[in-house]
Order: sequence, then structure tokens, then C-alpha cells
Amino acid sequence: MTIISLDEHPGRFRWSDEPARWEAGPPLEVTTRPDTDYWQRTHYGFRRDNGHFLSTPVGGDFVLTAHVAFAPTGQYDQCGLMVRVDADTWIKCSVEYETPTLSRLGSVVTNLGFSDWATQDVPSTVTQMWYTIRREGSDFLLAWADDGQDWRQMRVAHLHTCPDEIEVGFYACSPTGAGFTCRVHALTLDSVERGQMSP
Repeated sequence: MTIISLDEHPGRFRWSDEPARWEAGPPLEVTTRPDTDYWQRTHYGFRRDNGHFLSTPVGGDFVLTAHVAFAPTGQYDQCGLMVRVDADTWIKCSVEYETPTLSRLGSVVTNLGFSDWATQDVPSTVTQMWYTIRREGSDFLLAWADDGQDWRQMRVAHLHTCPDEIEVGFYACSPTGAGFTCRVHALTLDSVERGQMSP
């Protein structure tokens, strides 16, 4: 078991599509670029794969956890966790801003180049969240907490193509707005030997 922290091992993480501005901190502070997103085909018809992803490669089972704070300004501004094989195969979880009163806590699972989006409504007064993604083989268990302690299941998902080593980490994007600022107060990766995951 090896625990990797962004604060302690920043050199292990790298950007895919670097944001407009970022400071290592801690906390890590990120300002997104406009017209950035992760989505593939379903319902809306478009393909977008240019969000900001700060990741590290990891093989085997793991638990990825983050505490993020955000100040969205445009519709669908979002930041959270992502696990990724390639443009056609990935999972993300976050709160996506809709209006000054309504946002959507949810997850997107993309298999074979098609995304889905499972959501639940939350008030837009929510400006911080804790997320965790646990890998067990090709299956992924997603959970969230508003206090970092009372974890609630968000989703159980499967990636149809899932090699041993995948990219995992923090992501942010601004699909329609001019960009927004978010902070990562904690990002940890607990690597677990395959078959040794606690129930």
C-alpha cells in the first residue's frame, strides 16, 4: 500500500491541457480556460476532450480522494475527480453549476466513445465537496461527502476497456463560461494491491 499526496509529491502529477492559470499552493488553485469540457456524443451530439486534467499513472486497485472548493460563474463550470484510459473511456465526478439556485452533483461514465450523465440536484450554495473513486479491477465505486466524513454512494460503474495502468487525478473545465477559479485542498491516492481491497 502506497499513499501518494499531491502536496507531498507534486512532481508525480502532470497536466493534460494546462489551465489558464494555476498555482501549486497548497492549496492548488486553478483558473480554467473557456470552451473546455469532457463529453462524447450522447444526446448533445458533440465531442469535447480538452478539459484540464492533472493526473498521474497508476496500476492496480486504488482509492483516489479529493477535497475541492469552487466559485463557478458560468453554466456547467465543474471540478472534481477523473479516471481515464483515453478520449473514449473515462469517468468523472463533480458538481456542475446550472443557475444561481440549482447545480447538479453527478458523474459521467464514458464507454466506447459514448458518455452518460447521472445527477442529483443540489443548491448552488454548495461551494465545496469531497469525492472518492475506488477501483476494483474494471469496476469503480464513486462516493461523495459534504463534510469529508459522512460518505454517500454516488455510483457503481464499469469501464469496458480498462488496462492495468490508467491516468487518475483532478480535473476542471468551463464548457460555456469564460472560466472560473477552484481550489484543491487535498488530493490523495492510496494504491492497493489487486485483491487486497477492503470490503
